[in-house]
Amino acid sequence: MAITQAIANAFKKQLLEGDQNFASGGDKFKLALYTSSATLNSATTAYTASNEVANSGTYAAGGGDLTGQNTSIASGVAIVDFADLSFTGVTLTARGALIYNTSSAVTDAAVAVLDFGADKTATSGTFTVQFPAFTTAAAILRISG
Repeated sequence: MAITQAIANAFKKQLLEGDQNFASGGDKFKLALYTSSATLNSATTAYTASNEVANSGTYAAGGGDLTGQNTSIASGVAIVDFADLSFTGVTLTARGALIYNTSSAVTDAAVAVLDFGADKTATSGTFTVQFPAFTTAAAILRISG
């Protein structure tokens, strides 16, 4: 079992087919947390409950809604950003996460796998997924030619 940071291959094809909309007010995206027993990588096609962390505090199966999505382009690089996501009152251990699209055209379609590099734990506290800076060098999703 392993979690490997990647953009989902199916997502790349869906972009070309016009099935993903990251504009503000566009598609709805979620982030689910997974244990180190999960197998997530570029071949992941959709959200799965298999090896997702257990419900705790404000974390429930399926994860949390990503908000504040924004897009931009600079120096030939298109970028996407989301607001940081926090789950409160939780006791959990997560090794990684899956960003996925919950919109009707591509229901539960995988977008990106996040590998935290090690287990991250919160005990009766807050677990926050902090997205990188909204820049062409760091944004969570970047497309360049």
